[in-house]
Amino acid sequence: MSSDASASLPQPPEHYETFVRLFVHHEGRLRGFLRTLVRDWDDVDEVMQETSLVAWRKFSQFDPDTNFMAWAAAIARFEALKHLRKQSRDRLVFNDDILDLLAEESLEEVDSLERHRSALGKCLEKLDSRQKELLQLAYQPGVKFHEVAAQAGKSAQAFYKTIQRMRAALLQCAEKQMQAEAAT
Repeated sequence: MSSDASASLPQPPEHYETFVRLFVHHEGRLRGFLRTLVRDWDDVDEVMQETSLVAWRKFSQFDPDTNFMAWAAAIARFEALKHLRKQSRDRLVFNDDILDLLAEESLEEVDSLERHRSALGKCLEKLDSRQKELLQLAYQPGVKFHEVAAQAGKSAQAFYKTIQRMRAALLQCAEKQMQAEAAT
């Protein structure tokens, strides 16, 4: 039986659930990765959909001891190439070597951003409840800084300085966290 035929055989429900969990967990990173390769958001959606279909069809070939994001990104890269080739009749597009280089660099960027986000999350957990409350007040959508400062019982200038100190401390904490993780 060919690998294409075996990849399309029905798979057990738990296999499907595992795939969905992994795919949904990495979907944002995959979409960000595709956005570096495909310019138009509608095209990103189309390539993302094709990526999910191909990944599901090939999921039986995925080794659970490996990195799902890297595996899915390889599929997404090929789907993006296929999509761009299809469009090449109408537009000027990058050649495959340039696209490969962009894909490699953007995947590294996505991984780096994920490490930063994780480190920052760990540092945010270390804040006391008052500090967390101040940050939430300061970064609400549509916030007026002077109103938030008044809510916090501070002048706008004092509130701004407090937030700046907290941001600097979070940045320093996140950098130390990343250095510690890199050392292990």
